[in-house]
Amino acid sequence: MSQPSVILATASYDHSIRFWEAKSGRCYRTINYQESHVNRLEITPDKHYLAAAGNPHIRLFDVNSNSPQPVMSYDSHTNNVMAVGFQCDGNWMYSGSEDGTVKIWDLRAPGCQREYESRAAVNTVVLHPNQTELISGDQNGNIRVWDLTANSCSCELVPEVDTAVRSLTVMWDGSLVVAANNHGTCYVWRLLRGTQTMTNFEPLHKLQAHKGYILKCLLSPEFCEPHRYLATASSDHTVKIWNVDGFTLEKTLIGHQRWVWDCVFSVDGAFLITASSDTTARLWSMSTGEDIKTYQGHHKATVCCALNDGAEPSAS
Repeated sequence: MSQPSVILATASYDHSIRFWEAKSGRCYRTINYQESHVNRLEITPDKHYLAAAGNPHIRLFDVNSNSPQPVMSYDSHTNNVMAVGFQCDGNWMYSGSEDGTVKIWDLRAPGCQREYESRAAVNTVVLHPNQTELISGDQNGNIRVWDLTANSCSCELVPEVDTAVRSLTVMWDGSLVVAANNHGTCYVWRLLRGTQTMTNFEPLHKLQAHKGYILKCLLSPEFCEPHRYLATASSDHTVKIWNVDGFTLEKTLIGHQRWVWDCVFSVDGAFLITASSDTTARLWSMSTGEDIKTYQGHHKATVCCALNDGAEPSAS
């Protein structure tokens, strides 16, 4: 198979993972994933592999193959894996689970290399752009920074006691972090520059974004500059686009009929892809706020999506 320049994948409660041609909306590959539902999808930076986080495994699939079998399995979590992501060179993967742990996996070696105890079900994990700190959010409302150099927790925050942190996102330059919770609130902190570590959180803004749950929050990528947006996907069936300069509401994306579980920006920030309980994924224009493509094929809730439309990292 020739490598498509845009990799778009979705997963659903119908126990399937689907790959789509982003422009035409055609599904060109379906992986039946019977052992559990998939909570999260992520594509490696080199576009070679797709990670599917399930219960309790993570499976790695070859993007450029038609094989239904995973090429690798990561098995030491004991409950739903809710977060998965990759370091920028693709050398290692991180994960967070409802078993209360955050784990690091070297993709060049078997097994789990590191484990951090959050003491509550982990809903979300993001990697700081400095590639040396992970930030996790859990069901009890704790946000923790895990310093990978010191191999310890360097910071703890509780924005709202006993209110689950659903989603975390960090600005591409490390200047902001946003946490979204089950009360529809986003907490925004400025991460103070000039220090190598980002453990100095300065409260910047509290945004009452939705009346329902926020299931995903996401800051726009580097190539979206000078525009900076925050997308919030909600159980109220909408996605809202906020201007990070003042956190004013820029657009509300209306079209999904049920909860919106996930969203991902294109590399230039010109488009947003969303996944919803209405079984569809949609492609939205950020300039008009219109949905320009609907990806239909799943039979149950579509709960996660992954997109990699960036240039491949040059071979070192």
